Amino acid sequence: MIQLNNINFKYNSRLILNRVNFTVEAGDRIGLVGPNGSGKTTLCQIIMGLVKPQSGEVKIFGKERTSEADFAEIRGRIGYLFQDSDDQLFCPTVLEDIAFGPLNLGKSIREARVIVSTTLDSLNLGGYEQRITYQLSGGEKRLVSLATVLAMEPEVLILDEPTNGLDEETSDRITDLLNRSSFTYILISHDMQLVRRTTQKIFQLKRGEISRMTGI
Repeated sequence: MIQLNNINFKYNSRLILNRVNFTVEAGDRIGLVGPNGSGKTTLCQIIMGLVKPQSGEVKIFGKERTSEADFAEIRGRIGYLFQDSDDQLFCPTVLEDIAFGPLNLGKSIREARVIVSTTLDSLNLGGYEQRITYQLSGGEKRLVSLATVLAMEPEVLILDEPTNGLDEETSDRITDLLNRSSFTYILISHDMQLVRRTTQKIFQLKRGEISRMTGI
């Protein structure tokens, strides 16, 4: 589904990714760990076409992706949860934020409302439709951000620190949701307990290189 070949990325003069190779197959549940600034978020932004590597091949769903049009097509198929919820939420109400994706994928208003209701219920947020987004707590924003991603019914999820700033109960809710789902996903987290509980393969990014972790 996703294949990165010999990816190099520099920020100013600092080498972030050094000839990185990374593959995601259908059904994979991958944990991506590493120190702050090691390139975890950058790697996922390259997959989404939000930043461009200096060299290397980005191949997604069997096709090399180079242009903005290439990446625009895959953004309806890969759901990306940003690390900062304020980067994800931009509409006045929860309903509008979650419905935005389905409507842009061609769903009718009635269909979008059903999707919003079902998605909110899955996160124990039933009745939040008319809540004002900027008035939500940090944890509520995180869950609504996740709802905007899930509502698009993506084939792959990229989750950047999905439980960051959440209490234990809400974190457990997301853990349970992931474990019950059939999603293919990449999970970025500093929480090794979460990574162990929700992923099957764990990769570490460190000093520009990626490696499979074993025996953990």
